[in-house]
Parts: sequence; structure tokens; C-alpha cells
Amino acid sequence: MRDFNETDKRKKQTRIQIADNPANLSKENLLQLEGKIKESSRDGHLPCGAAHRIAQDAKVPKIAIGELSDQLGIRITNCQIGCFKVDKNLHDNLDKTNRNDNILAMLEILNKTNKLDCAKVFEIADKLKLTPMAVADVANSHDLRIRHCQLGCF
Repeated sequence: MRDFNETDKRKKQTRIQIADNPANLSKENLLQLEGKIKESSRDGHLPCGAAHRIAQDAKVPKIAIGELSDQLGIRITNCQIGCFKVDKNLHDNLDKTNRNDNILAMLEILNKTNKLDCAKVFEIADKLKLTPMAVADVANSHDLRIRHCQLGCF
């Protein structure tokens, strides 16, 4: 894995506009979150799942964890819906049953209204008791693009 460098930060900032402190946290809370992010990261990388847990435990928006990670130069990795890969490979355990038809129908409705985003994938997964990756696999297998990462990565 490569580092999240200044070039990456500038490129992301031109695509995605996020406030420096999107949750309007106090300096004390920001320092606590920074500590948790640093503790959970390894070699400058923070897994997506760990970022989600930090946000949930701290009761802050996920976007705040993503922004703080950027400020610390820590790269979010291991996207829970597989969106950090250039090649969106489907996973071997893809459910081939008719459940996919239900998932696809939900995804297509969201896609038509430009609301197919990371948060919606997680909602569908939770509702159907699946992993977010299983839902994302259905989207990827039908060339449906998932937008707007909850952590602000894409």
C-alpha cells in the first residue's frame, strides 16, 4: 500500500469539499479522536471498518473521522464495499439466489434518482442482514456506481 501524500490530498480536495471540522467538535474532542485514529491505524493506514467503529463509539459523523484521517496523513483502506480498487472484482461468495433480484431492484431505484451512495448500501445490507460487500457486489456486477463515501473518500 502506498502513503496518502500531499498530491493525494490536493487531488481529493478538488473533488470533494469537506470542512476542516465538519462536526464542529471542541479541540479536546478533536484531540481525543486523533488519538483514537492514530491508535487504530497501522503504518499510516486506517481500515474503513475501524473508522466506522471510531465514529460510532465517539458518536460523531463518519465524515469527521475521514477528514481527521486526511489531516493526519492517514489513508483509509479496506473499504467495506470494495470501492478503493481500480478493478471492482466480485467476490467468490456472491449470493446467486433470487435475493439478488430484490437487491438489484432497490439499487436500480436509488441509481435512477442519483441516491446510490455508501450509506444506502449499508442500509440495504442491514435491512437484509447481509454484508455491505454483498450488496456492493450486486451493484458492481450490474455496473451501478456507488457514490459519496460516508468517510469522504470518494
